[in-house]
Amino acid sequence: MMKTFPPEADAQVTLANWRTAPFNKWAFHHVREIVPSAEIPNDPEAVTAVPMSLEDLSSLGAADDAGRSLDLDGFLEATDTDALVILKGGRIIHESYANGMDRGTPHILMSVSKSMLGLLAGILVDRGILDLERQVTDIVPEVKPTAYAGATVRDLLDMRAGITFDEDYLATSGTIIEYRKATNWNPLGPGETESDLRAFYANLTEGDGPHGGRFHYVSPNTDLLGWIIERSAGARYVDLMSELLWRPMGAGRSAYITVDRLGAPRVAGGMCATARDLALVGRMVASDGAIEGRQIVPAAWIADITSAGDPDAWNAGDFAALFPGVPMHYRSKWYIERPGPSGGAMLFGVGVHGQNLFVDAARDLVIAKFSSQALPLDETRIALTTRWVTGVRAGI
Repeated sequence: MMKTFPPEADAQVTLANWRTAPFNKWAFHHVREIVPSAEIPNDPEAVTAVPMSLEDLSSLGAADDAGRSLDLDGFLEATDTDALVILKGGRIIHESYANGMDRGTPHILMSVSKSMLGLLAGILVDRGILDLERQVTDIVPEVKPTAYAGATVRDLLDMRAGITFDEDYLATSGTIIEYRKATNWNPLGPGETESDLRAFYANLTEGDGPHGGRFHYVSPNTDLLGWIIERSAGARYVDLMSELLWRPMGAGRSAYITVDRLGAPRVAGGMCATARDLALVGRMVASDGAIEGRQIVPAAWIADITSAGDPDAWNAGDFAALFPGVPMHYRSKWYIERPGPSGGAMLFGVGVHGQNLFVDAARDLVIAKFSSQALPLDETRIALTTRWVTGVRAGI
């Protein structure tokens, strides 16, 4: 893809095809060349060193759905992996890249971006900037005519707002397509008028249940939180992310995030970062929100994510079938596998097309994985990845 000048017509990555295979294998680590973006600067003078102590993990594979045993390389190929970084005890024990990536290449996080917002929210709550029990419409009165009336900030954080929205990633028409156009992720059709992310909320006027009810995955909830954060703090989301999390954490590279035509950030899925820096986020979470003695995210916020979610809301919700038999809850944009036979709790972020960040604090284990899978939600590959992670947790 995109190797000749100009590229051949069948190898051109565009706004119309960038999330479809095989074009996504190039697009997912060249997003800012396709969609407008805003920088999330790091501090080049204060980069956290991550020591390397590479181990031979080639035998840590998993069985595929047909029962065939895959070694690590086989697993990475089967899950269309673009980058994999594994930390154990704060050290890199495995690092590998594919599809033209290297350790300095930012890759889109998709909905792992939501988990980044969840950490920033904890910092803002601790500083008294964000009130979890405040109603959304008190902060952003522009959405009073919508189904968000009566919802709280906590409802949005936990995906428990009663909003009618079908998160069908394979849809070719409907509200989700208008959402993508509003965020600059899809091109406009002939004669269509330009939209923007914040004007899009006028479409969400129907509720599908009470606020604070079941887990109901609605990506616009998170983008609305981005608006709430900017309104509450009086600052741009990218500046807050940089000043309160990315720079203090000691990220090795600047990150960036896609924006709409008016500069509103796609906080639900548009953040792009290196695999090393995503793994560093995991290291911080595993250390109760601290890096090298610096408390970045309040330890109480990490503890709340780990233990305060509602398993009943999860079990009644949208994604329980993707993790059959796994005791789970969802809290502040993080998925949590609750303590069970496999050991202590595991916190993780999930993004479509195979983006993952897994944090097992009890084992001091972090796994950051980028992929360019063809399907947004591929149940076979999700199950394979789940089996592989279970094996890694048991084998390292």
